Amino acid sequence: MRHPYADFLSDVEKPSRYVGGEYQEVRKDPAQVAARICLVFPDTYEIGMSHLGTKILYSVLNRASDIACERAFAPWLDCEAELRARGLPVLTLESAAPLATFDVVGFSLQYELTYTNVLNVLDLSGIPLRSADRARSVDRGPLIIAGGPTATHPEPLAPFIDAFFIGEGEEALPGLVREAAALARAGVPRRERLIRLAAAFPLYVPELFATETDAETGLIVVGAPLDPRVPARPKRAMVADINKFPFPDDSPLPYGEAIFDRMAVEVARGCTEGCRFCQAGMIYRPVRERDPVAVLDALLGGVKKGGYDETALTSLSTADYSCVTPLVKAAMARLGPERVSLTVSSLRAYGLNEDLLGEMASVRAGGLTFAPEAGTQRMRDVVAKNVTEEDILESAHRVFGRGFSRMKLYFMIGLPTETDEDVLGIVETTARVQEIGRRYQRGAQVTASVSTHVPKPHTPFQWAAMDGEQDVARKQELLAARARALRVNLKMHENHASHIEGIFSRGDRRVADVLEAAFRLGCRFDSWDDALRVELWDRAIAETAERTGMDVGRYMGTLPVSARLPWSHIDIGLEDDFLAKEYRKALKDRLSPPCGKPFKKLLHPSSVAAAEEAAAAKLICYDCGIACDLGAMKEERLFYLRRMNAWLPSAPKATERASRPSEDGKDAGRRSTTAPPKRAAQGTPHRYRLRYTKLGRVAYLGHLDLVRHLPRIFRRAGFALFYSDGFHPKPELSYGPALGLGIPSLGELCDVTMLDDVAPDELLRRLARVTLDGIEFLEAARLGPADRPVGGVIAEAEYAARLPDDVDVASAFARAGGSEPMPVLRTSEKKIARMIDVRKTLLGATPWEDGAARRRLDWDGGQTVSFRIAVGPQGSARPSEALTALFGEDVAGRADVARLGLRAAIDSGALRGFPEAPAQVEPRIS
Repeated sequence: MRHPYADFLSDVEKPSRYVGGEYQEVRKDPAQVAARICLVFPDTYEIGMSHLGTKILYSVLNRASDIACERAFAPWLDCEAELRARGLPVLTLESAAPLATFDVVGFSLQYELTYTNVLNVLDLSGIPLRSADRARSVDRGPLIIAGGPTATHPEPLAPFIDAFFIGEGEEALPGLVREAAALARAGVPRRERLIRLAAAFPLYVPELFATETDAETGLIVVGAPLDPRVPARPKRAMVADINKFPFPDDSPLPYGEAIFDRMAVEVARGCTEGCRFCQAGMIYRPVRERDPVAVLDALLGGVKKGGYDETALTSLSTADYSCVTPLVKAAMARLGPERVSLTVSSLRAYGLNEDLLGEMASVRAGGLTFAPEAGTQRMRDVVAKNVTEEDILESAHRVFGRGFSRMKLYFMIGLPTETDEDVLGIVETTARVQEIGRRYQRGAQVTASVSTHVPKPHTPFQWAAMDGEQDVARKQELLAARARALRVNLKMHENHASHIEGIFSRGDRRVADVLEAAFRLGCRFDSWDDALRVELWDRAIAETAERTGMDVGRYMGTLPVSARLPWSHIDIGLEDDFLAKEYRKALKDRLSPPCGKPFKKLLHPSSVAAAEEAAAAKLICYDCGIACDLGAMKEERLFYLRRMNAWLPSAPKATERASRPSEDGKDAGRRSTTAPPKRAAQGTPHRYRLRYTKLGRVAYLGHLDLVRHLPRIFRRAGFALFYSDGFHPKPELSYGPALGLGIPSLGELCDVTMLDDVAPDELLRRLARVTLDGIEFLEAARLGPADRPVGGVIAEAEYAARLPDDVDVASAFARAGGSEPMPVLRTSEKKIARMIDVRKTLLGATPWEDGAARRRLDWDGGQTVSFRIAVGPQGSARPSEALTALFGEDVAGRADVARLGLRAAIDSGALRGFPEAPAQVEPRIS
């Protein structure tokens, strides 16, 4: 079926963002389900496809036989322009259905700077922006819900969202979707539907609550519910046992490269550290760990089903996962022989014991990331970051001594009680770490990444003031000057974006008018530096202030601890007194050790013996309001260690780590280079050449994306690929000339080198089971040692074009057979134009009619021609340029183009192993 966006997909930056059809996506017949929900991630496809929460909910919802869950993402600026010009809506990936046709549309709220995208998706979908307008105009329209971390402070979006889902969705969301659809089908009036849903599910429905002005702050706060059936304080949903919902190992594989393009598995939810600035650490309490055996099964299952060669273990603080060391060891033992790498995210400076660090360095000694957060010990105590200067520097020795070459350190400025000395300490700490790194390796790289602190709701710092833009700019100048002096690599976040984030983090319902004004002016993708329009935001704020008298400054100042806040009506489970106590301790520079651990113990025991020895130690608890069973926590950790057979501590290896160099750096030169990798014994290589199609949605895959997907297809089929040597081994595949975006093909070629000796028919059969929709492997042949790579034997490419019926093709064929130059203007991506002569590479053009091929290309009507273009190191004309030379620019712009096949030079031996190729004639590989 032709995609509704087909007329312009080739003109947008990344068309694969919009077409769907990915491997392992779930498609259901709408007539066979009771409820339909579209999950919308209000950012680009490649960011949304990396989000673990979306993967989890997509899996949970689609495992219910009576629910169809589909996906949509915010269209990038170029696609939005096309949609508006053509009057087309945002469509889902699975069925290309408009969002307005679903029972529920659910937005994932991960970051305040995506809020304009939320409004944009609604507007493009033909759904009225404001809930009140939807109530007046469309009684049967979809229920618009939103969930995620920023849904816990929802007032800036309150006029636009029907209901906010508070907390974790695995248990309650499927029931909510079913009930919403059932109530709508039964004809229950909209407001009554909302009341019933709010009474039964963890929802905050803004229109069902009164609002009032807090006397102490002048902020608008939420009052009592307007119906007695509605809970006074919506309470956060929390999945007590996340093991009841195994992490999905069969999520759709993104077409375009995702930001985190790997098989990542959540090992735990919540965090014990209690950092006072961290909202996630507060709203995802208590810590709940996944069974390490289930984590390993998900990791290996994802690799097998998806064909990934990169994996990751992730959580808010993976170093605090009690079974992290035996889990990493077990994972690397299973993944290493398959040439699959493993990374561990969210580490701390002291969060790597010797065993774990050694295991990681043995697989890929690249770089590690840590988050000291502050540059002085006083500030680390203020934010409750349980790491000392000694911990940081010792970690630098351990990391660089293991062969790692890069380290990235995350810091913040604008923290409560911060002084200039604290700010400069960021660069000075980084310089000390860099100095240690260069004792081990002359080229060691250390980068300080500095963001601006935004005091977040539901944290101890929710009452603290946020630094103004001028003060932040001054501190950034201090950092930059000091970094230049100490020759430290420094990266800083955009100041204006942090200020906007602060408004929508701490704002009340008044700032919804600013949001809508900014959207109407054209603000989109405000978290992207190249899309942020600061001047439009300033204008939106100024115009709203003039119209309503609103002062955004009131949201940025210090708030009284006794005041009601715009988010106080959301019950996330924490006691207000707990947050206030932590805030007061911060103002006194007092540290709070992590909860869930014995006092002064920074790491969990990594063996059964060590855990049993420490069993009598009491775990710290601050009575934060979350009812943790500390005894059960100890028992579970011990059980998991036993599950992993981690009975005794590992004996340290004598050769694990380089000896510590002297402080004067005299021996740094001897450690300045990384030893070349040893040549791995892989076995006997076997080469094959394959012909395959690239049709339908995969025609919009760019060449680099295709190069990324083809090795995964071979891995999913169970074949062991042969890898190159060097520091970064790659599977040995080679390809024919790249196709332009949106051009389908009936005859692409690739060469693959494998360790498997398999018959060509068996190779095709196994690939057919796991290939992408649109990639069909048609032929396979063995190659011998003398056969050149496919890129070296291809001499020409044959194309077909479908033209409008009124085009004069006879004169074009005459021009193709002539000898005069055929000049066409070529414009590069950098907008540099030059004239080329198509005649030099155009080999001919003829009428073409192949009914079977036309059906495969979905070409109905029109007249068709074929033309051949020479391929070689000197370059060649593009298909569009050949059509322009033959028929003119207007016809070329309206033509459909496909590649029919590739031809080899007569004496190249390119078809060795293809018995159907005629002998002694020009072979055609198509």
